[in-house]
Amino acid sequence: MSTSSTRAVRAGRRTVDIHRPDKVLFPEDGITKADLAAYYRSVAPHMLPHLRGRPLMLERLPDGIGGPRFMQKDTPAGYPDWVQRVEVAKEGGTVTHSVCDDTATLVHLADQACVTLHRWQSRTGHLETPDRMVFDLDPAGDDFDAVRRAAHRLGELLDALRLPSTLMTTGSRGLHVIVPLDGQSDFDEVRAFAHDVAATLAAAHPRELTTAARKQTRGDRLYLDVQRNGYAQTAVAPYSVRARPGAPVATPLRWDQLDDPATHARRWTVATALEQARSGPWDGSTARPRALGPARRRLDALR
Repeated sequence: MSTSSTRAVRAGRRTVDIHRPDKVLFPEDGITKADLAAYYRSVAPHMLPHLRGRPLMLERLPDGIGGPRFMQKDTPAGYPDWVQRVEVAKEGGTVTHSVCDDTATLVHLADQACVTLHRWQSRTGHLETPDRMVFDLDPAGDDFDAVRRAAHRLGELLDALRLPSTLMTTGSRGLHVIVPLDGQSDFDEVRAFAHDVAATLAAAHPRELTTAARKQTRGDRLYLDVQRNGYAQTAVAPYSVRARPGAPVATPLRWDQLDDPATHARRWTVATALEQARSGPWDGSTARPRALGPARRRLDALR
């Protein structure tokens, strides 16, 4: 069934209604809500392994990227009962996050004009112990050469600590460097370790890199942001669309793609990210989690 106001989309074992499918979300590009749902439906096999079991923060833009933006943590009562939920503690109470475990949920979120999904670093059942560590390389301007240099330096330091790492464009200006963990350290330990890694790198390159949280003190240096490693903090999920003209996508890439002149933070879009996903940029790299204990001893020996 398809009408001007509703379009039924098959998503896995379910049929999901897209309301106002012709609503334009990206005016400069003519990308509609139906187009967003079609993208998420197509990329689901590659995206879902990075979402399953993780509480989400949803970035919704009901009137498109030129309108109001809502960062939604609590799951609305009107969401279908088949959308998974998890109740987590917060200061003064709890919040019930949505969890995206299947294609139908991903398509439903697109129907809610959820353009971008931000995920926790831990999973349900182990909320206090993250299984990934994230370094956000955030340049002062739109200077991707600075991001490349910082990524190479960080990758070399992580290699010296014997911590495997993967790369992902943010779809905005920078990169995320991601380290798979064995889930045995809590958030405080992971964030402290990430801070010490970033501080070590910034001390070696003080004119180019900084760990200063205040923008006023960074100057034109690239910010090594480790704040996403705290409890209840989120980072953009792989293959998420960003609310920017062109509909860029946060996209995993191989280390050997970093120096490709065509590579930049917004290289892949809803039109091209699926092809990159099918190339398997993270194949064989995300299945090698590490403990932080040995890496901590190596880092202390370097400092």
